[in-house]
Amino acid sequence: MTTLTAAPAKPKHSLARRLAAVTIIGLLLFAILWYVVFTAVAAALVAAGVSGVLIVSTTVSDAAETLLDMLADLVLGVLGAIAAVFAAIFSIFN
Repeated sequence: MTTLTAAPAKPKHSLARRLAAVTIIGLLLFAILWYVVFTAVAAALVAAGVSGVLIVSTTVSDAAETLLDMLADLVLGVLGAIAAVFAAIFSIFN
């Protein structure tokens, strides 16, 4: 009798995708904090800290990894939709 073992599941999303999403979130957080009340240095420190915590939490917790993957899908999907709108607008002038 042979025993079959399941192959390890490949990760659905890569680290590069998560890093891209965290970078975009960090930049947005920096821009919002700088615009609202903080100086550029304080806003950069807070945004870098939040980005670092997001990346480290994905390596520790499966739930955090799932949430960040969902957030990456959302952020990159919105940017893709915005790019599609601009592409449609500029294709009219060709």
